[in-house]
Amino acid sequence: MCVPKCQEKLAQALDRRSFLKAAGGAAAVASTAFLATPVNAKEELFRPLELRVRQVIDLTHPLTPDFPTFGGQQQLTVKNVFTLKKDGYNLNEWQINEHTGTHMDAPFHFSDKDTADLIPPENLVGPLVVVDIRDKAAKDPDALLTEADLRRWERRYGRIPFGAIVAMYSGWDEFVKTPKFRNVDEKNVMHFPGFSLDAVEWLLANRQVKGIMVDTLSLDHGPSQDFAVHFKWLPSNRWGIECTANLGKLPPRGAVAVVGGPKVAGATGGPSRCFALL
Repeated sequence: MCVPKCQEKLAQALDRRSFLKAAGGAAAVASTAFLATPVNAKEELFRPLELRVRQVIDLTHPLTPDFPTFGGQQQLTVKNVFTLKKDGYNLNEWQINEHTGTHMDAPFHFSDKDTADLIPPENLVGPLVVVDIRDKAAKDPDALLTEADLRRWERRYGRIPFGAIVAMYSGWDEFVKTPKFRNVDEKNVMHFPGFSLDAVEWLLANRQVKGIMVDTLSLDHGPSQDFAVHFKWLPSNRWGIECTANLGKLPPRGAVAVVGGPKVAGATGGPSRCFALL
């Protein structure tokens, strides 16, 4: 239980600037959410967020059997089992790979940390930071979101908020229905943007971030052979979301991300419905 003075200090400590724009629109649903530190943090601090929601942006691509995949193979099949006309109700049977469509990489995917079902719900909600690297990506499909990009973002928009979710916006989601999304060369090497190792190392050392998101097929960029970002980020008991949609509809800061991660026991990840609240 937090006495009034304690509550006052916590409220003063919270960086609330990221929510001023979201609160400035027409009257809407008002609520208070509480964000905890990532599960691996030593302190248990809860910081109140006063939030007015005037718009909900879907960050999820529709998942179809022909959705582009990292390995190139089909990862979803849908079989109709019952129909309304014949059986009185509709029901499909799915066969699916965990890592297809807009999906989560749970810590367990590249470590012995939490499976998807064990991620605390408070670690799936947080202030959304959108880092725009479209200019670099347009010139170089192997572009990286770097520590320098994060520092540049902070100089312009302020410190990355406590408990944030950091998204790389490369503009790659516009290619999702074309071969350019995988962008495979003659040597069968893919070319698309991703996070750099120095960026995630800096976030781990200097900021309390819950998860990262990319609008491409992988947290690592396409030509990566060592998956260094996966091996650094996920073992810290943090998650990532790949194949995010509609980041271009969001401001650099001011939105709140809500990640509907899969709650399948033992899952290494899975298709996820993700939203941004404005």
